[in-house]
Amino acid sequence: MLRLLPLLALLAACAAPPPAATLPQPLSYPPAARERMLRLALAEWQDWGCVTVGLPGPAALPCVPSEPPRPESAPENFPRVLAYWRSVPQSHEAIPSNRVRYERALAGSGGGNLWAEPFWSAAFISWVIGAAGVDAPEFEPDASHARYLDHLDALAAAWPAQAPFLPRDPALYAPAPGDLVCRDRTSRPLRAWAERAAERGQFRPMHCDIVVHAAPGVVEAVGGNVSDSVALARWATDGEGRLLPEPRPFLVIMENRLGRTPPFNLQDPRS
Repeated sequence: MLRLLPLLALLAACAAPPPAATLPQPLSYPPAARERMLRLALAEWQDWGCVTVGLPGPAALPCVPSEPPRPESAPENFPRVLAYWRSVPQSHEAIPSNRVRYERALAGSGGGNLWAEPFWSAAFISWVIGAAGVDAPEFEPDASHARYLDHLDALAAAWPAQAPFLPRDPALYAPAPGDLVCRDRTSRPLRAWAERAAERGQFRPMHCDIVVHAAPGVVEAVGGNVSDSVALARWATDGEGRLLPEPRPFLVIMENRLGRTPPFNLQDPRS
């Protein structure tokens, strides 16, 4: 990630999100967009070998590996991570150097740190949501979680009834399939999502995963660049389905409202 941090910081300083009042009204999406998000995330988890981390025990959702688990450095995974990077505007910062590493790996002369940097977890989320059919005005793809979260937050402030995602407090809200569960990866994390408003547009290391299963007792979510893979994380919840605190606290849950804004107005998937 070190190679990308200065660039992201510069982009954030020069291209802060526009004021909420200037954002056009977001389009609504049918339930198929959320369903595609979940199918794509689960398919990538399967293709990477069904790697599971976090809470012990079997995953609630079945997964039959397409092939044995291999890390990001395996040449077989070069086109997968390449596709994620192609979905974000910072692809030119990541792809050329990793093409060189891949070429070396094919020639048998090393390249073992293939895709080790820059981090690609935000590119993975951007690829899934974009491939599900959500356009950039509703989800602005970026190699930084903080940047696309800022855009979603601004949309929620400007258009709360039509916004595709709404920020929720992890201590009060039980996540549902399709939601984004996000954490601050810095040594001095924000205590609450509201604190982000004071630095909106600035780079901050974060990580988000896509919830694919939620029930009282456990939430399962798929994310990229987890254990050098696309992996499913299992987290404990209380009896109401809210995430229990972990050593690195959850910062915000972005409630997925695809298929639930006018004119669709469908029920909460937990109902």
